[in-house]
Amino acid sequence: MFKNLLIFILSVFLLFSCAKKNEGKIVSEPTEEDEILDIYTEAVEALKDGDAFYAGQKFKEVENLMPQGEWASKASLMASYSDYSRNSYSSAIFGLERHINNYPADKNIPYAHYLIAICYYEQILDEKKDLGPLIKAKEKFEFIISTYPDTDYGTDARYKMELIIDQLAAKEMSIARFYMKTEKWIPALNRLKVVVQDYDTTVFVEEALHRLVEVYYRLGLEEEAKQAASILGYNYKSGEWYKRSYKIFNKEYKSKKIKKKKEMGLIRKKIKSLFE
Repeated sequence: MFKNLLIFILSVFLLFSCAKKNEGKIVSEPTEEDEILDIYTEAVEALKDGDAFYAGQKFKEVENLMPQGEWASKASLMASYSDYSRNSYSSAIFGLERHINNYPADKNIPYAHYLIAICYYEQILDEKKDLGPLIKAKEKFEFIISTYPDTDYGTDARYKMELIIDQLAAKEMSIARFYMKTEKWIPALNRLKVVVQDYDTTVFVEEALHRLVEVYYRLGLEEEAKQAASILGYNYKSGEWYKRSYKIFNKEYKSKKIKKKKEMGLIRKKIKSLFE
């Protein structure tokens, strides 16, 4: 859907510019407006032909030539779109924020906000790495949902927010697993609580509840472990994670874990002796 939204405004500009150019005006020599229109049309054609960089330069030229004219706001927005279309996200965001500040009465301000959100969204590569674009996209989509709830932008923003929430939950789970692997139980506990409390609609909450059972048990907090297991069982009784949690409370599970811990202690002692 959002690809259609992104080209919608471009189509409007194309039709409008063609209509303006074909108006039946008889003039003896080109006016300043004719010159502006020619440059704008050249930019549009360049963008259609795939030369987004050149198109962006020409759109900026239009705005600079007539900063207070009717074409200025159109050219400003199209210059940012050109930057976006060639994946120059930082330049696009800068231009869009500038557009919002310089042309607050422009009817396409909602589109500008939406395109900023998309610029951040398309920079999301891996939830295990940089969270910056993910957080920025989330903030911008939340703004769009609250400000323009009944628009196509609001509808698409709600859909993308679900994907962002899933990725944020995945990030928290990844960190929690790492802390558990390194036996840092308190930091792991804090991360798991975030998943259960803030991302309870995601697919990760079931595993997070089981991991809470494990961590509480490791810390000797059996009542808290049982409470987490109870919540897990109530919501996901037939799930694999509940079956794993159930096993934690039988003697076989305890002895197995204790034995493994002793074996690891012997391994460490052996390694240490080699350096003495």
